[in-house]
Amino acid sequence: MSLHRYQSAKSEQAYKFEADEVFAALETTGSGLTSSEALTRFNDLGANRLTESRGESPVLLFLKKFADPLILLLLASAAVSVFIDQVDDAIGISVAVVLVVTLGFTQEYRSEKSVAELKRLTKYTCHVIREGVVSEIASEELVPGDIVLLNVGGRVPADLRLFEAAGLQIDESTLTGESEPSGKKTAALSSGDVILAEQSNMAFMGTIVSSGKGRGIVVATGDNTGLGRISSILQDADRVKTPLQKKLDQLGKQISFAALLVIAMISAVGVAGGKPVLEMFMVGVSLAVAAIPEGLPIVVTITLAIGVTRMAKNNAIVRRLPAVETLGSTTIICTDKTGTLTQNEMTVRKIYTTELFDVTGLGYTGAGEFQLEGSVITAQNDTGLLALLRCASLCNTASLNNGLVGQPTEGALLAAAYKAGLSDERASLERIDETPFDSERKWMMMAYNTASGSEYFFKGAVERVLDKCTYFYGENGVQPLTWARKKEILMVSRGLADEALRVIALASGPSQDEQIFLGIAGMIDPPRKGVEEAIKMARDSGVHIAMITGDARETAIAVTKELGFYPSEGVAVSGAELDAMTKSELSEIAGNVDVFYRTSPEHKLKIVRALQSRGHVVAMTGDGVNDAPALKAADIGVAMGRSGTDVARETAEMILVDDNFATIVSAIEEGKSIYNNIKNFLRFELTTSVAAISVIAFSTLLGLPLPLNPIQILWINIIMDGPPAQSLGVEPLDPDIISRRPRDQKEAIVNRRMISNIALGAVIMIVGTLAVFFHELSLNSAPERVVTMAFTVFVMFQMFNALNCRSEEKSVFKLGLFSNRYVILAIGASIALQLAVIYLPLLQKMFGTTPLTLGDLALVTLVSSTVFIADEIRKKVSSR
Repeated sequence: MSLHRYQSAKSEQAYKFEADEVFAALETTGSGLTSSEALTRFNDLGANRLTESRGESPVLLFLKKFADPLILLLLASAAVSVFIDQVDDAIGISVAVVLVVTLGFTQEYRSEKSVAELKRLTKYTCHVIREGVVSEIASEELVPGDIVLLNVGGRVPADLRLFEAAGLQIDESTLTGESEPSGKKTAALSSGDVILAEQSNMAFMGTIVSSGKGRGIVVATGDNTGLGRISSILQDADRVKTPLQKKLDQLGKQISFAALLVIAMISAVGVAGGKPVLEMFMVGVSLAVAAIPEGLPIVVTITLAIGVTRMAKNNAIVRRLPAVETLGSTTIICTDKTGTLTQNEMTVRKIYTTELFDVTGLGYTGAGEFQLEGSVITAQNDTGLLALLRCASLCNTASLNNGLVGQPTEGALLAAAYKAGLSDERASLERIDETPFDSERKWMMMAYNTASGSEYFFKGAVERVLDKCTYFYGENGVQPLTWARKKEILMVSRGLADEALRVIALASGPSQDEQIFLGIAGMIDPPRKGVEEAIKMARDSGVHIAMITGDARETAIAVTKELGFYPSEGVAVSGAELDAMTKSELSEIAGNVDVFYRTSPEHKLKIVRALQSRGHVVAMTGDGVNDAPALKAADIGVAMGRSGTDVARETAEMILVDDNFATIVSAIEEGKSIYNNIKNFLRFELTTSVAAISVIAFSTLLGLPLPLNPIQILWINIIMDGPPAQSLGVEPLDPDIISRRPRDQKEAIVNRRMISNIALGAVIMIVGTLAVFFHELSLNSAPERVVTMAFTVFVMFQMFNALNCRSEEKSVFKLGLFSNRYVILAIGASIALQLAVIYLPLLQKMFGTTPLTLGDLALVTLVSSTVFIADEIRKKVSSR
């Protein structure tokens, strides 16, 4: 049967066939496809991904904007204007409505596109065998016939027919709803049709490996998989809003209610004072359009999405928007050591058998030498050293063929074996048993049939491996393991740990219960560049750092001291001490602990809950399957992008592409900046709304002509929600923002300080606009000139206020006048459009304006600049 026929007709029933039949049908072998054949199939079948549901078409999205009640009212008023022969007003209102709708559509479309882009940021990889070599590729590149390796914590990248399974269990709850993992085997199931949940020889796309390991052949990809056939259950019809968006929705409703109440009162007073009903109706509706912040949630989404995209460029992928808000409130970061604070590039530096050897060379190339007391030795002449290195090579799942594939610790041990000239025997030996490493056991085992019979090889924590041994390999061969020898081994282990070396013990024997202790390997994982500076920045801003590690106390403290965050009064707590504490005792001390050592992943959950009970906002890092509960419980779960399992990445809110602690601090900085930009935008919107309503209210109450006509009010709304306002959402990150204390999540976004700043700006705009308005009225100027002057000065107030709102604290000149070029471009474009409204005959007729002189423009600029000057003075006084 051909590839195409098999995939379309047989992939759903692959469980019925023996593994060799599937190999034959897909024209592949255990060595995998060739690169050329894989490319041919990829070009033929397409990428291994599910087809995403299409959202609303842009045309429909645009037309739906006209269904807004306020827009319909404006269109009704335009129709009435035509009926009473005020065609100019009708045209003006219609054009303004189209502009308002277009702006709203553009914002929402950008928002939808931004959120869609976020979904594509997280990419999954898998290990595949092609041409006999294990490689790591993007899951989307898989094709039917590929051979995929499955390991604990991994995400099944396609539908696989399993042909190897060692203790393999897979969590299939996303497909079957079964809470218990499904045990897997390799035999064919030929007893009729079997439901998906009972297909024990299959692994399905999107499920998670809970334990064990296995290999399978890809039989279906993309929409042809079991997940693809029921993918509709994964399509989120309603996008979940973030806590901040919910708060702003509520704030928007409150503002809308208050604004409509005031506008109704203004309209009633105006009509009672003799103003035309239609005029007050149109003014009221226009004010409502301007005052109701319908664009606020959309701009918030765009601002969040832009920030998330910026984070992604800096190696932090945020999977859920609420995490962005929480980042700025983080009070404590609980971080793993290996790969996060350190480089995760292990190198064996010391080996102890009965003597202590130094090992030279870096990386995973196998280049290096062995030294004893400063002199180079030939490893092949030392049987004890060779026995240890052979065990390091055989009790190993890593590969160094094309760079490291596997765990850095295992890569370092394999590289050390290569330095001694040992070949990799694993491919030529029959593996008869295997126990993967487990954080509870703290050891792993692999067994082979060798020329000497069955041999079992162990490696793991020194204490745990010693517990399994009754002999050791000494100067005179195999000897009984006495208490004195155990004590000596433990002393050497502690000495190596004091040098910040990670210590691994190795043993081998003819059975699991009869093991010979071979020795210890001590390896180093140097601190990452930039981590020390990042830790200092975080601590200076009030964020506490706690390292959580399975290493010994001495190793853990040595690393933290090197990174500068273990003070003289530092506190270190072991996993055993954690177990002995009550919840209240742990809660009492957890926030002051600098190092948690000899811990298991289960301890992380205890630590998170203890910290949260004391009001801390916790960021927790993790990479393993057992880290998932703690990542889920933490306020910010942070998974490793390189070393992390798919389980950890699926659970976490944020993924570190480079596994680097410094990236967390950068993300916190970005989170603070995003929240700051949203507040600045909100301040700009509310100042304009308050000022516009108040100007109309005062003139109506005083029985004066209206200083702004409906079309001009709509124009102000376009500016308020348009480029000047949106440019505030992309304000560059302030270098000083990381030094701010974590934000209190309970604090209202519109706090007293913001209200006072809004009031200051609004009062100046109201006074300035009415002063120009009264001045023109006192000169008996033509009505068009009076309105044009008031209109222009109000618009110019918004331009200067946009500069104010770039920062609540810092002077524009300290920020750099041109550091946000988008604000300058937006202001420049808005001023150009305002001049067009004043000077172009067609727009003059539409907006009811008249040309102004240079002197008029100078006066308008002078008056409107007062809002900028006043805010600069406020910032200066506040900074002192």
